[in-house]
Amino acid sequence: MLTSTTTSISDSVNGLLDPNSKAEILKRTSSGLITWAGPLGMLVARSILCMIAQALVILIFWVRGSPDPLRASTVWWQVTGTLVDLGCLALLLHLTRKEGIRLFDLIGFRRDQVGRDLLIGLGILVVMFPVVMIGGSMLSGLVVYGTIQPDLPVELLSKSLPLWAAIYARGIWWLIWSVTEEMTYNGYALPRLQTLFGGRTWAAVGIVSLAWSVQHSFLPFIFDLRVFFFLFVQMLPLTAVMQLLYLRFRRLPRLVVMHWGMDLFSAIMMIKVG
Repeated sequence: MLTSTTTSISDSVNGLLDPNSKAEILKRTSSGLITWAGPLGMLVARSILCMIAQALVILIFWVRGSPDPLRASTVWWQVTGTLVDLGCLALLLHLTRKEGIRLFDLIGFRRDQVGRDLLIGLGILVVMFPVVMIGGSMLSGLVVYGTIQPDLPVELLSKSLPLWAAIYARGIWWLIWSVTEEMTYNGYALPRLQTLFGGRTWAAVGIVSLAWSVQHSFLPFIFDLRVFFFLFVQMLPLTAVMQLLYLRFRRLPRLVVMHWGMDLFSAIMMIKVG
């Protein structure tokens, strides 16, 4: 009782007493509106949707007579990723309605915090992105390949897309992808699993990190086990840190800003028009 009261007071003091606050999630969990099925289902949903989206592209290339449909499909995920997002948002809309809240409540947007969220998000991007991504890549290379400069498939480093697809990936894809990914793992799954695990944050962060990193092993899926594990290990530090930042700030817009920067960078640097 004391813990619940303390949480409510803390949320109220920080201006966070909203439908996605600790106190409100605890209430809905206690009343049975939140169960394990929702957050655990969302942890695997994006990986499954990524596989389905790539399978559709493989089918298209196979019908068109491509000699290697799987390889041809690997460069398109920053376009077909929007199909993943639409499926994910539909699932989140269903789950949030069951809880009696709005989909938008997962974001926790506050008009009076826009400037602060933008500055903090950009600050996190500048400080954390190079350290975690470079460190994660080096760690993954050592663990999986035994070197910090592994010989990776060219599809992971550079891709060539038609002009219309490149414009879409650089101008639209990242705006939707970053928000949806943050809503899925940080806004929805993490705080609910934290409550379902009885407040054991380490357990919630651990299982979300595993699922979130596995999702990136399908971006794209290449039929090579070492590549799969390289992408998985590479993302583990980043997904863990992003969750800890969310739990610290309880402000999803800050992480969305940071995520936007990362995904826009990847779309600009990795995609060539061809």
